[in-house]
Amino acid sequence: MTSLQKELVALIEQKKLIPYFQPVVSLTQKQIIGYESFIRGPANSPFHNPLNLFDVAHRYGLLAKLDFTCAEISLKHFAKFKLEAKLFLNISPQILLYSDLIGDETSALVKKFGLSQETVIIELTEHRPLDDYDLMRSALTYYRSKGFAICLDDLGAGYSSLRLWTELLPEYVKIDKNFIQQLQEDITKHNFVRSIYGMVNSLNCQVIAEGVETELELNAIEKIGIPLAQGYYFARPSTAAIKKLDDHIFPHLNHQKKISKSSAVEAICQIISPISAETYINDVMNLFQKNPDLKMLPLVDNDIAVGIVFRDVFFSKLFSSRYGIELHGRKPIKTFVEQLPLSIDCKTPIEKVSQKLTSNMRHEQAFIITCQNRYMGMATILSLLEEITRQQIENAKHANPLTLLPGSVPTNAYVDQLLESHTPFAFGYFDLDNFKPFNDIYGYSAGDDIIKTVASSIKECVPIETGHIGHIGGDDFIVVFTGEDWLARCEQILELFKKKVPLYYTDEDVKNGGIWAENRQGEKCFFPMTSLSVGLVSPASTIHCKSHVDIADLAAGAKKMAKKIDGNSYFINKRQSAKTVEPIDNH
Repeated sequence: MTSLQKELVALIEQKKLIPYFQPVVSLTQKQIIGYESFIRGPANSPFHNPLNLFDVAHRYGLLAKLDFTCAEISLKHFAKFKLEAKLFLNISPQILLYSDLIGDETSALVKKFGLSQETVIIELTEHRPLDDYDLMRSALTYYRSKGFAICLDDLGAGYSSLRLWTELLPEYVKIDKNFIQQLQEDITKHNFVRSIYGMVNSLNCQVIAEGVETELELNAIEKIGIPLAQGYYFARPSTAAIKKLDDHIFPHLNHQKKISKSSAVEAICQIISPISAETYINDVMNLFQKNPDLKMLPLVDNDIAVGIVFRDVFFSKLFSSRYGIELHGRKPIKTFVEQLPLSIDCKTPIEKVSQKLTSNMRHEQAFIITCQNRYMGMATILSLLEEITRQQIENAKHANPLTLLPGSVPTNAYVDQLLESHTPFAFGYFDLDNFKPFNDIYGYSAGDDIIKTVASSIKECVPIETGHIGHIGGDDFIVVFTGEDWLARCEQILELFKKKVPLYYTDEDVKNGGIWAENRQGEKCFFPMTSLSVGLVSPASTIHCKSHVDIADLAAGAKKMAKKIDGNSYFINKRQSAKTVEPIDNH
């Protein structure tokens, strides 16, 4: 017997292995619902690394003995914590060769330590997968008969794990951490995880995203709809199971949506697992019958949506004749679809979706949502109307009463949202020149007309899909340009406003180029016609800002420089700090 083997045998027999516990978190309940147990050897031992521990055990035929001991140590320590939570107990698939033994052993240990079988979930690790699926299926049937649930680890890590899932249909699956890492940046990973979640969830299997390490990854899985998660973002494995998560873990979940210029249609996307257009009508009928809450099914082939089947229409058509099932049962479901579904890109603003649906004069209950032209999910007309209503109520709370444009609250929230998502944008601070003298001579009603003219000029040049317009008070406007042509649009606004302003002056004042009025010192002065000064902050500068406050400082500095230029003008501040402002560009 080698010294390494002797050391391992001693560790197992003396039970000197150390259990660690990492929480499994419910994103909807915002609390810990379970713990996965890990085993480490002593810190000064070559077996502290679990890979070494289990590799050596496999090499010397000690894997079964090691797994039994690990189960006992994990259950014993977990019982001491007196937690109302699940324990995900790692078991190597090879141990299923001794299913009767370990099943009985585990049941006895669970009872010994005062736990219940419903508390323990057998988690199959795939470090050394077992290819005998009949044996595994038989073994897991035995475990279930003892009251244990089953969890499959690392789903998606390889063909074997996907086949294992379809063969065993476990109660829980963990999506492999490699697909969760930087999920928010990878559309391929996003589509894969979304598809896996849709398939697994349709079979009443609970999905756990494994390896969540950042808030961005948490945002991404929450957006897909995955309800459970695990990873360093919540807590690292610890010998003492933490009982409560820090409040800052969930700053973004389940609170009121951030106020923005317009939610994109992805905000109402419903993930529904699609079926092929070639699926037999009999099979579609079975799906609807097994899932009473399923109201519609998307037909998708090669990631492209080719139809929607609505439950009520389907059954009405199927049973409209006496021999409906006999006539249609073996036909593909595509024969029940009369036209291609209306598809909307996930980034389309809600308002644009409403306009598109109206212009198409379609009467479907729902439509398809796509991402890069590929099927993403669905949304109903009802959910669209609810979202539009919510936006209208939210915007009305903060709208400027004169122009009905969003005020400072939604505008600031929108800017912070762009910064958080690292979306490039330019920022414009619009302010009227010589406005007070105009108000004094022509009256406040005429002044209001000038302010509304600024609003209309901006709206004509900045469509909703290219920016956000805010009226933050008085004659001050904010424009957030999300398109690359931000400078050209700014120039268009200035040119349009310049053409409109003379309409509000008398012919004589237009001929003179302005009016005589008292300045702030009570002295008669000549004031040119009202014009616009714009302080611009380029995308190269906004991207370095931490919040709307930083951008406002830069824009205010740029506006001061613009006001030094006669007539309608702009000044671009490309600096990353507003402490000093130097001329960089002007018009």
